[in-house]
Amino acid sequence: MSLIDLLGSKSRIEILRELSREPRYVSELAEEVGVDGKSAVHHLSKMEDAGLVGHYEQGNRKYYYLAKTVELRAAPPPERTFVLQTGERRDDPTGLESATDD
Repeated sequence: MSLIDLLGSKSRIEILRELSREPRYVSELAEEVGVDGKSAVHHLSKMEDAGLVGHYEQGNRKYYYLAKTVELRAAPPPERTFVLQTGERRDDPTGLESATDD
């Protein structure tokens, strides 16, 4: 599935927007985005398969986070550019790294 196809869903864009703020668990995402839990899991699964999101477990909850940066740039003539790309994150999205450093 191409990045354009993957991001062609309003729900997936909303999930990415929420995950750009902080890691969330499924029921939080479903509520914020306005979808049921099954749909949220479906979208998260597609994005995780593509490497856009990742997850970690804390207690009995599975938290999802944005694993890559996502950038869209579009400009009208004369530039006529359309760029949709991903990049690697440089921080620890789980917040666990700082908890183990003494």
